[in-house]
Amino acid sequence: MIRIYKGKIIRVHPNSLADELELKAGDAILAVNDHNPVDIIDLSFALADEEIELLIEHADGRQELIAFDKDVDEELGVEFESACFDGIRQCKNHCVFCFVDMIAPDMRRTLSIKDDDYRLSFLYGNFITLTNLTDADIDRIARLHLSPLFVSVHAIDPIVRTKMLRTKLAASIRQKLDRLEEAGIEYHTQIVLCRGLNDGEVLEQTIDELNRRRPHCLSLAIVPVGVTKHRRDPFAIHQFDRDSARSVIEQVERWQKKIRRRSRQTFVYLGDEFYLMAGLDVPPEKFYDGFPQLDNGIGLTRSFISDWQSIKPPVDDQPISLAVVSGTAFAPVLRSLVEEESRQRKNLSVKVIPVVNDFFGETVNVSGLLVGQDIRKAIRSIGKVDGILIPESALRSGEDIFLDDITLDELRREHDARIEPVLSGSDFRRALADFNSYRNQRVAQTNYTWQSNAAYSTPD
Repeated sequence: MIRIYKGKIIRVHPNSLADELELKAGDAILAVNDHNPVDIIDLSFALADEEIELLIEHADGRQELIAFDKDVDEELGVEFESACFDGIRQCKNHCVFCFVDMIAPDMRRTLSIKDDDYRLSFLYGNFITLTNLTDADIDRIARLHLSPLFVSVHAIDPIVRTKMLRTKLAASIRQKLDRLEEAGIEYHTQIVLCRGLNDGEVLEQTIDELNRRRPHCLSLAIVPVGVTKHRRDPFAIHQFDRDSARSVIEQVERWQKKIRRRSRQTFVYLGDEFYLMAGLDVPPEKFYDGFPQLDNGIGLTRSFISDWQSIKPPVDDQPISLAVVSGTAFAPVLRSLVEEESRQRKNLSVKVIPVVNDFFGETVNVSGLLVGQDIRKAIRSIGKVDGILIPESALRSGEDIFLDDITLDELRREHDARIEPVLSGSDFRRALADFNSYRNQRVAQTNYTWQSNAAYSTPD
């Protein structure tokens, strides 16, 4: 029996081609010119033709064949329930540091999905281990030139990598990278660094080999392992402290200087947490080479500061008192910016509130993993203020909901002060300069948007 995959539409953009065709949320695409697409990549190539026959299944089960002409580069204008109509490829590994395995029980099901899908790696920058990549997958990656990908390496040493990922398939990392390079595929890489496991000489070896794999290897990000209080794995994971973080910085800085002398690029970058943990300033903006791994937390602090410095908005001189919510790691950075602004304004009163993460555990100190209940607890004790700024990174992308399913509206109903999310440094500065006029307009969205064929035909 041949399985038919369905691309379920959840949103139709106004005035789009799909809108003209009267497609609706709840409709599903079954076929394009007799081809059943398995994902939005497949769909984009199928829709590159100018003459289209689109087989639609409506929400009531009724099927309809719609024939139409379109321009080659004309987009359909719909968003899908999932980018992968045949289902997301889930990770079969049991990595000793897997954060998904450390989330609290009874959280929403979608937070427990461990994807290891090369399509999500190409489309959205999700990191994959390559252990679940088949020969057919590599052939498709090569044929469609799905580049760049994002690869979790962790260690190039096959014994160490096998120990970390808990699968024999992890040992073939060199061979998998060779296959990608033979196909002309570029890739970004990351290392989740665990103290006493893949640091020291193992890290030295990994940096050395990935550096020699340039230009196919575009960048290397090194982030410290995070451990929540809900971890039950008996495998011992040791986190970094101030001294060990400084040792990692010194080790990596030697490589950075060496590589920059030869190529004028840094190539290997450390997660902001290392610098914050060590009590050191983050590197200057030019050091990050355009922030190739910003979504991985590489350079977020420097990007925030640079964005703050890029504007000088008009100031409302009316007295204003604000509270700024932050994770404990980023709070000192916000405090220094607040002090800079306060020195120039007598009527501005700002409290920076470092929120301890009781939900995941105190060692989880980044703003993006703050939950509603911990923020709620913190702002109940701040007293009377005119406004409260919270990190937008703690909210689900495009939605006003925290990881623990508390909504932004719930917080707003519980507090007299107006609560506004802040994402960038310029947002933060505008909010401090004129909070009465500041509004962060957030529009619900989904990642799974159909894109034109051109987006897949050449590397980024």
